[in-house]
Amino acid sequence: MLDLIIKNGSCFIEGNLVKTDIGITKNKISHIGNLENENSNKIYDAENLIVLPGCLDTQVHFREPGSTDAEDLNSGSRAAIVGGITGVFEMPNTNPPTSNKKEFQNKLNLAKNRMYCNYAFYFGATPENQEELADLKSLEGCCGVKLFAGSSTGNLLVHKEEDIEKVFASTSKIVSVHSEDEEILNQRKKLREKGNVLTHPIWRNEESAISSTRRIVKIALRLNKKAHILHVTTKEEVDFLSQNKGNITFEITPQHLTLTSPECYEKLGTFAQMNPPIRDKSHYDRLWYAVRNNYNDTIGSDHAPHLKENKLKDYPETPSGMPGVQTLMPVMLNHINEGRLKLEQLIKLLCENPVKIFGIKNKGYIKKDYDADFTIIDMNKVIEIKNEKIESKCGWSPFNGHKFKGTPVATIVNGKIKMKDGVILGDPEGTPLQFD
Repeated sequence: MLDLIIKNGSCFIEGNLVKTDIGITKNKISHIGNLENENSNKIYDAENLIVLPGCLDTQVHFREPGSTDAEDLNSGSRAAIVGGITGVFEMPNTNPPTSNKKEFQNKLNLAKNRMYCNYAFYFGATPENQEELADLKSLEGCCGVKLFAGSSTGNLLVHKEEDIEKVFASTSKIVSVHSEDEEILNQRKKLREKGNVLTHPIWRNEESAISSTRRIVKIALRLNKKAHILHVTTKEEVDFLSQNKGNITFEITPQHLTLTSPECYEKLGTFAQMNPPIRDKSHYDRLWYAVRNNYNDTIGSDHAPHLKENKLKDYPETPSGMPGVQTLMPVMLNHINEGRLKLEQLIKLLCENPVKIFGIKNKGYIKKDYDADFTIIDMNKVIEIKNEKIESKCGWSPFNGHKFKGTPVATIVNGKIKMKDGVILGDPEGTPLQFD
């Protein structure tokens, strides 16, 4: 007796959509093929739907501990599964920061039986914690080290070159970097105008991004270490990083592939404010060039919720960041429907590449004996994003009122249906992702 059969779906297997059934036993894929003569406790009919490997969002901020009024691990994971995301990498700039073993263990304890999706946590780099960073190899649920080269939300910051070098030198884990140059940010702070969020991308300009990224790549290559540049926003970085592949990988967010300046600031005000900022169309076009030509490696939402009341303050007193884990899939599936990228490219960015880059075990593919995580999508269904339907505690989305064609209609985590047609099912039973 199987636990679950997904039948009649077009399943993404070895690069092709194959009409077949999938059988699940004890959280694993046990059968792929015609299963009409098999018995199962549950059957999900995926007729006219596409069955993908479970999609991963490799950059989210779920704000726990510290800012649980805006989000916590439970509410963030609810937003994830409603958005078809089966696993997340959660960030360490909490309060207190996740930059020692005690706080890391605390995060694992907080997640247990409270998260609907699977999860891993980043270990935060500081100028002083090299000894801790040297001992992460077998730390359960640790996806890598997060380094803030420029200040953003929270107080984790490693901006001096010799300290950045120590971080890379001390760890065997991949180092994922918020890449903005702190010196340039401090010099340009005076360019911010009170009440004028249009000055946000002037303050945090292209030079602050490319200058930092050049330095990070130089250090990583010299030490033969792996660096992953998060939320790349500039054409300069796209051109530079495309020439430096191998140990260097990079991410682009759905926001930077969908919104442009100045339009987004005129429409959304400080609700469009994030770090690094949304930039003008010349950068947007270059980011799409990177996606189309398979230069970038991952798409991460950089889900960073804040309460409306804080976003409504006067710039620059407003916090940077916007929610995105629930809308990542609808936004990107709509881009596929509009011809900007292909489905197999999105699966590389959200499933196969994260597995390859970070060494995640048994995820990212529909293969026998792999974990039974699936994102089931309807490419023809049109949905409208509405603030009141956002599961995140912040209760808003920059895409409020947007209609998108293509959306997840079911999320299966560890062999159990956790979301069906927008409704969350069962208990939070996510488990830590495992790494090679």
